[in-house]
Amino acid sequence: MKELSFLNKYLFKYKIQLFLGIIITIAARIFSLFAPRLINKSLTKVENFINEQNISIGELKEELAVNIGIIILASLISGFLTFLTRQTIINVSRYIEFDLKNEIYNHYQRLSMEFYKNNRTGDLMTRITEDVSKVRMYFGPALMYSITTCSLFIIVIASMLSLSVELALYTLIPLPILSIIIYKLSKEVNIRTTIIQKTLSSLSSFSQETFSGISIIKSYNIERKIQNDFNVLSVKSKNKNLDLAKAQAWFFPLMILMIGLSNLLVILIGGNKYMNGEIEVGVLAEFILYVFMLTWPVATVGWVTSIIQQAEASQKRINLFLNKVPKIKEGKFKPINIEGSIEFKSVSFEYKETKIKALNNISFKINPGESLGLIGDTGSGKSTILDLICRLFETDKGEILIDNKNITDFSLKSLRNSIGYVTQNPFLFSESILENIKFGNYNASLNEIMIASKKAGIDKEIKKFKNGYNTILGERGITLSGGQKQRVSIARSLIKNPKILLFDDCLSSVDAETEKKIQKNLLKFSNKITTIIVSHNISTIKKTNKIIVIENGIISQIGNHTELVKLDGYYKSLFNKQIREKI
Repeated sequence: MKELSFLNKYLFKYKIQLFLGIIITIAARIFSLFAPRLINKSLTKVENFINEQNISIGELKEELAVNIGIIILASLISGFLTFLTRQTIINVSRYIEFDLKNEIYNHYQRLSMEFYKNNRTGDLMTRITEDVSKVRMYFGPALMYSITTCSLFIIVIASMLSLSVELALYTLIPLPILSIIIYKLSKEVNIRTTIIQKTLSSLSSFSQETFSGISIIKSYNIERKIQNDFNVLSVKSKNKNLDLAKAQAWFFPLMILMIGLSNLLVILIGGNKYMNGEIEVGVLAEFILYVFMLTWPVATVGWVTSIIQQAEASQKRINLFLNKVPKIKEGKFKPINIEGSIEFKSVSFEYKETKIKALNNISFKINPGESLGLIGDTGSGKSTILDLICRLFETDKGEILIDNKNITDFSLKSLRNSIGYVTQNPFLFSESILENIKFGNYNASLNEIMIASKKAGIDKEIKKFKNGYNTILGERGITLSGGQKQRVSIARSLIKNPKILLFDDCLSSVDAETEKKIQKNLLKFSNKITTIIVSHNISTIKKTNKIIVIENGIISQIGNHTELVKLDGYYKSLFNKQIREKI
């Protein structure tokens, strides 16, 4: 259970509720022992009445009535205390489930982009849902029944020993055998549970990718292939679950077998003792009741063990991600205002998973309020520059300065709050258009949202929708066109009132006329904002203060539009090509 030791902090957090639950559980078990002891006394009394008749029938009836009344009352109290046990321990398990899911989710958000490139969404979702649910069972039913079983074992065995040591020892003979069986089965359950969770992750990832790429699947007419692939994963998942079920199926029958052996020993040994006059019939009856009382707890031992093993396997998978250390470290500098100067000093960067050298010894500087255009072939490193400014990745060599201070010194919150970033493939959430724009500034008023939308050239189109700004978007904004999604994303970045604006080819899906309108709107207010625009179209960046041409991760040309069109090289060649295409 070493993996589950990670959760001890939650046990300490809810120690009062758990301690109360343990006390109530023990009290419930004590009251449940009233019945066997009183039945012993009642049968002994009846036996004495039959054999000796030294008491009247009236006295016998009165004593039996009192005993029955006490048994009923004790059973009611035991039942009520059991109810309270569930209200404490089971409730705590739900609190811990809530805390653990939040801890995992918060940790996910701190992890770097490299982590998300190497792990599939379906696997992340499985660990925060299915795995956490199995861990919750460890804190809930497993913990509750473990306490119940332990307390009942101690109390019942102590009572059995007080009645007859020899008979108690015979009754407990099957328990060591049971322990060995449980140990062997538990190891197998742990192994099979781990395999099942991995299979479930694959199934979840496949389903998530299928739903996200449904348009591709339909357009390429590969529904049947995808269905066949899904069937293969489903059959594999089914078979692995059946393997686990077969192992778990041994628990309950073996528990009942061991209890049955205990009962046989009680009847055989106890019966002989009764016939020899060594014990009374009441003692024999009490022993049999004790064995029956142990039947359910012993049967749950296998179930509880299975739960713990599954929880151990799931927590191991959870810990694998929780132990991942975020590669992007928090800085301590929290500036009130960022002016917006940006400087790259001999910056190099390589994507570890592909070994692609995206940037090689890049150096440039932008003053506050200036605009910079980045242009180059696909894969030349343009988008990487923007990602590094946002600290989505860390540089391998060199340093990036903002306001002459190393970017690693800034707190991530203060840095990213000062940046408006519009990615090449904008992501919109399944919320209203209003809420999607407000992601940039939750405190923004409707008027501010409309102003930002006008600057982005999307306000008029939004108002044409039936529900206007309250129009609910499909997943990833699928109900909007590519150009509309880009402009909503631009509005989302503008409403932040950032000091630095980063545009990653975000006007590629809009027509030329709309692009001019957006550029015109941006020029009206961007003179105080440091702006970097990545584009493949010279028309998008030609009015920027400075233009950098990047080829294979290296700066090949730098200057403004007027200067670069006069120089032989990539920029002039691309400009002439795009002019000819327009003609």
